[in-house]
Amino acid sequence: MIVAMDLDPDACYRAIQTRDAGFDGRLFVAVRTTGVYCRPVCPARCPKRENVSFHATAASAQEAGYRACLRCRPETSPQLGAWNGASNTVSRALALIEAGALDAPREDGAGVETLAGRVGVGGRQLRRLFLQHLGATPVGVAQTRRVLLAKQLIHETDLPMGEVALAAGFGSVRRFNETFQQLYDCPPAALRRRKALPSSPGHGPANDAIVLSLRYRPPYDWDAMLAFLAMRAIPGVEIVRDGVYRRAIALDGAAGTIAVRPIGDDRLSVAVRFPKPSALPRILARVRGVFDLSADPVGIGEALSQDPGLAPMVAARPGLRVPGAWDGFELAVRAILGQQITVVAARKLAGDLVAAHGAPLAAPWAEPGLTHTFPSAALLATADLSGMKMPGARIRCLSAMAQAIVEDPNLLSPTAGLEETVKRLRALPGIGEWTAQYIAMRQLREPDAFPAADVALMRALTGADGVRPTAEQLLARAEAWRPWRAYAALHLWASLADQSAPPVRPLARRMR
Repeated sequence: MIVAMDLDPDACYRAIQTRDAGFDGRLFVAVRTTGVYCRPVCPARCPKRENVSFHATAASAQEAGYRACLRCRPETSPQLGAWNGASNTVSRALALIEAGALDAPREDGAGVETLAGRVGVGGRQLRRLFLQHLGATPVGVAQTRRVLLAKQLIHETDLPMGEVALAAGFGSVRRFNETFQQLYDCPPAALRRRKALPSSPGHGPANDAIVLSLRYRPPYDWDAMLAFLAMRAIPGVEIVRDGVYRRAIALDGAAGTIAVRPIGDDRLSVAVRFPKPSALPRILARVRGVFDLSADPVGIGEALSQDPGLAPMVAARPGLRVPGAWDGFELAVRAILGQQITVVAARKLAGDLVAAHGAPLAAPWAEPGLTHTFPSAALLATADLSGMKMPGARIRCLSAMAQAIVEDPNLLSPTAGLEETVKRLRALPGIGEWTAQYIAMRQLREPDAFPAADVALMRALTGADGVRPTAEQLLARAEAWRPWRAYAALHLWASLADQSAPPVRPLARRMR
C-alpha cells in the first residue's frame, strides 16, 4: 500500500532492500508485523513485501498507528518535506507549523482554522490538502514534530524529562508522558535507558547548552555558505570564526545564543543557549531555514543542469544552497541599509545601528563577539535615526518597514505566494523589485524568487560577443529554471568568482 504522494511501490521496496540513502527523508516504511516505521536506510532485516506500506512523511506513518523505530531513528532523517511535491499552500502551512503555529496548547480546531486563514484557505480545505500531499492532518504533522523532537532530545541530551517536554513543545509533562506511553507502550525514560551515551552530542554542562544534530541531504557547499554569512555578519550580533557560525538571538522577550558547525558529511551540530526551553522548536526551525537544510541539492542540480549554460556551474558547485535569514525584519533592514553601497559599508551601518539601538546581552548569555541582539521593529519604528550616515530617503524607508512590521507582524511570514508577497513589499516606500525578491529568497524561502534586475546576473550570462542580456531577456531565459530560479541565481553569482579567490566572492559584492 502507498500512502500519499506518487510513491512507486517497486522503487520504494528496492530502496529499502538496498538501503538507498538517496531516499532517506523522502519516504518511510511501515512494517505491519512490528508496528514500527523506519527510514529506508534502517539496518534492520528487510521486511517481506506483503508486510510493508510506504508513507511520504513520518506524520502519515504515525497517524496510521505506527511508532518510530529505535534503531534508525526517523527523527534524525533529512527533512525534505518542503521539496516532495506538496502544493504551495501546504508548503507555506508547513513553514508556519515549524515556526510554532500549532504548538500546544493551540492544536485544537481553532488553531487549524487560524493557520488556514493565514495561508488563505478554509480549515476543511487545508486538512484535505494535507491528507492529499502528506498523508496526515495539520494537527498530526504538528504532533509528530513534537514527538520526534522529544525523542531526539531523549537520545542526544541528558536533559531532565520535564525540560524535554517543554523543549519539544508539549503543553505539560503529563501530556508528554501520556503521548509516549500511547505511542511506544513505555514511559519516555525507558527510551533514554536504551540510548548509546557515547554517540550523543549531549547537553554541554560547561556552558549549559543544548546540543543537537540536524541532518541534511549531501552534498553541501559549507565553505560557500560560511563565506556568505561571514561577509554579512553584523558586528555584535553575529560572528564566524574557526568554521563555526555564532549569533545572538531573541524570542519571546528572552535572549541567548546559538553556535552552528558541520559534523561529518550530512549533519550540522547546533548548540543552543537560551533561558526558555519552549522556544527550542522554533530556534531549530530557524536554523534549518538559515542553512537551507530542507533542500534537495541532487534534484535541484539535475533540474538546473538541463540548461547547457548552467550545467558546468552546477557541476562546479555541488550542494550550493540559498542562505536564509534568522529574522525577516533583520534581513529587511540589512537589505535597506545595503542599497547602492558595498557589502562592507552596509555591514558597518548595521553594526552602528545595533550599537545604538540593540539590546545588550546580559550575563551569562553574552560571549566574546556577541554583545547585542538586533533591535526590534517596535523600537526602530519610533527611534530617532537621523544620526545614521545614509540618505534621508533610506532612513524613511527603514522607519516605514519597521512600522509596517508593527502593524502586520505576519508581513514577512510565508502566508502568500511569491507574486503577492513581492507586490505587498513593493508597496512600501523605498522597496523595489530587487529588494522584494531578495527578501522573498532569503526570508520567505521562496525557491523561485529571482532578482532579474541584478547587474551581476546579467554579467554572468554575457555572451561570447561581450553583449549582456537585459533584465527582460534574463527573465525570459529564467523561465526554464522554474521552480528553482533562486538556486540558479546563486550559481550565476558564484560563477563570477575568480578561481584564486574565496568561494562566493561575487555574492559578497552583489548581494545585500
